[in-house]
Amino acid sequence: MRRIAIAVVAATMTLSLAGCGVLNATEDGADASPTKGNGITVGVLMPETTNTRYERFDYPIIQAKVKSLTRGEGKTVYANGEADPDKQVQQMEKMIDDKVDVILLDAVDAEAIAGTVKKAKDAGIPVIAYDRLAQGPIDAYVSFDNELVGEVQGRTLVEGMGSPDATDKIVMINGSPTDPNAGQFKQGALSELNGRVNIAATYDTDKWKPELAKKEMAEAIAKIGKGSIAGVYSANDAMAGAAIEALKEAGVSQLPPVTGQDAELEAVQRIISGEQYMSVYKPYPQEAEAAAEMAVAKVQGRDIQFDALTRDKVDSPTDKNIPAQLVTVVALTKSNIKDTVVADGIFKVSEICAGKYKAACQTIGLK
Repeated sequence: MRRIAIAVVAATMTLSLAGCGVLNATEDGADASPTKGNGITVGVLMPETTNTRYERFDYPIIQAKVKSLTRGEGKTVYANGEADPDKQVQQMEKMIDDKVDVILLDAVDAEAIAGTVKKAKDAGIPVIAYDRLAQGPIDAYVSFDNELVGEVQGRTLVEGMGSPDATDKIVMINGSPTDPNAGQFKQGALSELNGRVNIAATYDTDKWKPELAKKEMAEAIAKIGKGSIAGVYSANDAMAGAAIEALKEAGVSQLPPVTGQDAELEAVQRIISGEQYMSVYKPYPQEAEAAAEMAVAKVQGRDIQFDALTRDKVDSPTDKNIPAQLVTVVALTKSNIKDTVVADGIFKVSEICAGKYKAACQTIGLK
């Protein structure tokens, strides 16, 4: 709860500074630092394409915010590592060679990228870790409260199971061991699941690959029995969809509650139809815009704004007390789709309720 409170303080202080005109100064080219004006270049490195959020939401929001904050003079350059750590290292080294002013890094492999983060630091290029905390001399970090994500998933899964006891068996499909977030999701989930259910099978899924998650789920079904699985903890939506496919192919007609994360369109539709019990909605606009504000403030020397945006502190295996902003999250179920992803403009009702999902939307009053 400490980190959540700090994140709320950060958000409150950001709004207060905006009200005083401090943050708005970033949008005025006349107030730019003598060292870096508005004509800055922000390098943006995303980790993979399996999760559609990075290219559908995160990068376009960052791109638009940088442009807005620099009166149209700033630009972004983009690369996606496609789940390949070596490829991302090459992409980041090119940005360093091209002398971008700051890098927003969502690491494929937090440890493998550490040496390249140091290269950027040595070249005088700040690196802000985005969504995943990379190792090395990171200047700041913006993400969601990852342990809270796991707690929300675990708690909501237990709720979806009704009144489970310690003998009710669940399958746990966690994220990639190279992603530090995955370990935090797992830790948060276990704080809610341990002692309340029987974790009969658990997997750490390399590179978050849905095809591996499907195989793992099939293996768990064979091990436990299709009629004995009372719930499935899946760390994200893509793997949740794969687990559901495996359950269906095994002949499971009454699906157990399945968790997810990221509120992808397909997951929202599965929630409406009753195939997936929940996802975790993470307000991407807030995270992405905060990252863009941090990047611009950092290179333009706006220390007051930068400090206001990074009131929290986090530790990585290589560095301590990294300035950070941790954004809170929401459990997404049938009951709050309209108040979350629709209200925030992530999806239109017409997108969610297209085709075969129209009747399910009508049933829950989503229109």
